Amino acid sequence: MKYIFLDLDDTIFDFKKAEEIALRKTLSEFKINADDREIARYSSINQAQWELLQQGKLTRDEVKFRRFSIFLEGTGVDPVPVANRYQDNLAIGHYFMDGAEELLSALHGKYKLYLASNGTKRVQMQRLASANILPLFDGVFLSEELGYEKPSPLFFEKAFASIRGFEKSEAVIVGDSLSSDVLGGKQAGIKTIWFSRDGESDLPDYTIRALSELPSLLENI
Repeated sequence: MKYIFLDLDDTIFDFKKAEEIALRKTLSEFKINADDREIARYSSINQAQWELLQQGKLTRDEVKFRRFSIFLEGTGVDPVPVANRYQDNLAIGHYFMDGAEELLSALHGKYKLYLASNGTKRVQMQRLASANILPLFDGVFLSEELGYEKPSPLFFEKAFASIRGFEKSEAVIVGDSLSSDVLGGKQAGIKTIWFSRDGESDLPDYTIRALSELPSLLENI
């Protein structure tokens, strides 16, 4: 392997943790109930909207506001300022997945490393900058810039086209999502590694349970 595409949220960064912290802070600022049940309800709504985005049924801006419109329905609270403030709070902090920092150190210099994310550009770039890991990557591919969401083959085609001498046979994508990372990699014609701590699937070429397993796996593919 020569080219490693890494998903960001829930692969390198712990998005679930970042989401909960940002959401609790935002709801508190607007004096909205932020107990565990409400946090779980929002997370479910949010996941459903991102899946619709991946299917091409919603735009990115629709996702940003629709999730809060659904979440706040019946409360009388305007979802627009809440949605905007949530984006601000989400961009503030970064939280690494277990072993992510060690993984990046182990891979840097041995492979061409690229980030491939459907996340919002402003949020992702601020988090990457605060984590000080941008210098470890040879490129960052964000769906908001490419104009297509994973798993669209067009997301990958545009990314591949920007890499000089790129060969699909030497590339692999690593991510936690079967529906965007693994399916997208399959449709794009590259190898796939699913980062799943407990799930089972025949879709990916390989599965890892911890990020610490990735360096040795890459050496043997």
